[in-house]
Amino acid sequence: MKPIHIITLIAFIVSMSSIVCGLLLEVDYAQKLVGFGVSGLFLVVFPLFSYYRWKGKDVKDYMLTKENLDKMRENQKNNKI
Repeated sequence: MKPIHIITLIAFIVSMSSIVCGLLLEVDYAQKLVGFGVSGLFLVVFPLFSYYRWKGKDVKDYMLTKENLDKMRENQKNNKI
């Protein structure tokens, strides 16, 4: 496993356990546990996961540019035969 994958997995487990503990435990700071867990998911886990999955890919392949629209139209014409 790659180090970024391990870090993402650990951050995910910590965030989810914080949310679960906040929901199940009857302590004064339960809402803070849930809040830190959700913040960890959105501010740490999601960006790490996005970086890991998009690394090395060309963003222009996924954008709707004139060239990509022309390719899609051409593919539709070829598939309707």
